[in-house]
Amino acid sequence: MVKAIFFDLDDTLLWDKKSVKTAFEKTCQTASERHSLDVGKLEEAVREEARQLYATYETYDFTKMIGINPFEGLWGTFDDEGDSFQKMKEIVPTYRQNAWTGGLKRMGIDDATFGKELAELFVENRKDSPFIYEETFSVLDKLKEDYQLVLITNGSPSLQQTKLDITPELVPYFDHIIISGGFGVGKPDRSIFEHALDLCQLKPEEALMVGDNRMTDILGANQTGIPSVWINRENDAAIEEVTPTYEIKHLDELYTILNQPIVQ
Repeated sequence: MVKAIFFDLDDTLLWDKKSVKTAFEKTCQTASERHSLDVGKLEEAVREEARQLYATYETYDFTKMIGINPFEGLWGTFDDEGDSFQKMKEIVPTYRQNAWTGGLKRMGIDDATFGKELAELFVENRKDSPFIYEETFSVLDKLKEDYQLVLITNGSPSLQQTKLDITPELVPYFDHIIISGGFGVGKPDRSIFEHALDLCQLKPEEALMVGDNRMTDILGANQTGIPSVWINRENDAAIEEVTPTYEIKHLDELYTILNQPIVQ
């Protein structure tokens, strides 16, 4: 019998992809107004520049373990405890400026000052663009009555806390909030799931993990013996390596799963 539901945060409850996309569009629109650039092409140029730069830093392996992506690096402060976070804190101001400056260069604009301006603007635009899926609160309202709710999110404590600060309605729903950067290792490592089980004093079969990422949320739950629910809003194709216990397209479908015996 399920007694607790573990939720991922980004692109499960929060629509992070839309938030990032909106911040890019707003920032690139500002660039376009000054230089008549194609907004979409500039966005892709900056994204590609960011991906390439991000992989060159000494903190890259750490960010992969904790689960921090290049676009989070474009707006997080990373003023967290630990040497690796402190190194990130030192790196990110230059990283942001170089990503935007490099993106502009790909578009034929060589202007580091404007690159820095856009980098700072992106941070503000991302903070001003929180999006939550329309069904998130109604589903949590119903589930809170009958289940322990736990949030397990990969990322830096300061950045994930910022996301929660700008969507403060989410926090009260959860009995426990576990952030990988504070715990020390990210999903799919078994230990973070086992920690959540210990907090709830439950066995693996008494929990249910809900998330959008098969290689972190679903793989980690599967390895720990926790039944898993993959929320596949974008109709992604199945992959042989990771098979969820259940697949849904909308959080409302959780009710159907919970109203029947859970597959083990």
